[in-house]
Amino acid sequence: MTGFGSGANDTFVVEIRSLNHRYLDIFIKMPAYLNQHEIPIRNMVKGKFLRGRFDIVIAVNKEKSSRFSINREMAKNIYSALQTLQRDLLIPGEITMETIAGYKEMLMEEEPDYDVHELMSAVEEAVRSLDAMRSHEGSILGEDLIKRIGYLKGMNERVKSRAPDEVPRLREKFTERLKQVLDAEAIDSNRVLQEAAILADKLDVSEEITRIESHIKQFSEILNTGDVAGKKLDFILQELGREVNTLAYKSADYSISSLVIDMKTEIEKIREQVQNIQ
Repeated sequence: MTGFGSGANDTFVVEIRSLNHRYLDIFIKMPAYLNQHEIPIRNMVKGKFLRGRFDIVIAVNKEKSSRFSINREMAKNIYSALQTLQRDLLIPGEITMETIAGYKEMLMEEEPDYDVHELMSAVEEAVRSLDAMRSHEGSILGEDLIKRIGYLKGMNERVKSRAPDEVPRLREKFTERLKQVLDAEAIDSNRVLQEAAILADKLDVSEEITRIESHIKQFSEILNTGDVAGKKLDFILQELGREVNTLAYKSADYSISSLVIDMKTEIEKIREQVQNIQ
């Protein structure tokens, strides 16, 4: 789920941005001397969120930022080496400060004094801020999912009401086709019923309808508990998709096939929304 959170004190400013992601990925940008605290910061985020991409930026107030000093011994060696090279190759000109300044290796970052508790406090504040924003977005998302799963339930009920009419239609269709190739008097009505029953059994969608009902119930229960787990909902949607696909394959009724297409569309819409849930 997308979101933003921030935390700050006299020393540190922390910003966290989150994006939808199937897994949990954490990226931290901070001064090198703070790298030793990367694992505790990661664990703090992992303790609150299960999945998503998190970009964390930690900055230090200018007054307490790093200071740099010059490695004088290295500077002398560089200057001496350049003089030797200039003399050996007869290179004209002067070796100036600008020439020496190009060698960044001479700069040494001095680690400033800082309070670890201030750092972790700013990170914790940013995490709480982000969590609050995501919770607000999550409540809105939950309402939308409940509405959409209700649509899906209604469509499945309509399929369920039309499914019993399949057998009479199949029997009539089967009989008409036999009349096209046989005399009406030569048709064995019992045989017609038997063949139609076999065909109807192959095309029976009652089990799929029942399993769809069960998956919808599970999905709704997870949403209503408030303890929402995106991976669980992902799995249920996969099972729902599988049952609806079987329904589409089995059904020979146009009205049911039309409903199945709508069900597939609604499942995809729900799947997109579920990607926002951790």
